[in-house]
Amino acid sequence: MDSADSEPQGRGAHRARHLAAAVDRSVKVLVVGPFGVGKTTLIEAVSEIPMLRTEETITTASVGVDPRVGDKRTTTVAMDFGRLTVGGDTALYLFGTPGQRRFWDLWSGLADGAVGALVLVDTRHLADSFEVLDQLEEHTQLPLTVVVNEFPDAPRHSVDEVRTALDLPADTPVVAGDVRGRPQAVEALTTLVAHALRQRERADEEAAA
Repeated sequence: MDSADSEPQGRGAHRARHLAAAVDRSVKVLVVGPFGVGKTTLIEAVSEIPMLRTEETITTASVGVDPRVGDKRTTTVAMDFGRLTVGGDTALYLFGTPGQRRFWDLWSGLADGAVGALVLVDTRHLADSFEVLDQLEEHTQLPLTVVVNEFPDAPRHSVDEVRTALDLPADTPVVAGDVRGRPQAVEALTTLVAHALRQRERADEEAAA
């Protein structure tokens, strides 16, 4: 599944807001992960429409509540939303979730109708991802693809090492790359959608047997 040739090549290079006439399938995708892992940046990097943000400025009230504020100045409090057309005929509608634990009750509603979830992890804080995966398992039954977002100062681990550390099933795709940039973000999303559609087809075949 390849991205459309006419898509923008960089952040902010948005196309017209209307879907191309060739688009005949829409797919909802959830983008999840701990606080500060790069969900908003990923959606901004790939969205062909101006991204909808629900961000608020981080204040001192977040100290002791949200982890690792560092130099992060804003945070998502409801959702991010963007759109990416792939293969010329499939529109991905991207819903980014808040990373803070106190907003996790929103996840179930955002997951409704989604084909799968793209789970971003940061190897500098890998333990933060355990609760995210537990939350997804408890409140959704979505197919997952795990993305190791390779920040410049993050330790490098093989995808097999990450799979073992997170105790992921063997059929869960794990990819690695700096998904703050468009090419690897698109690759991660298309990996998820292909995986989710394969699982759906397999389930349909088993139900028909």
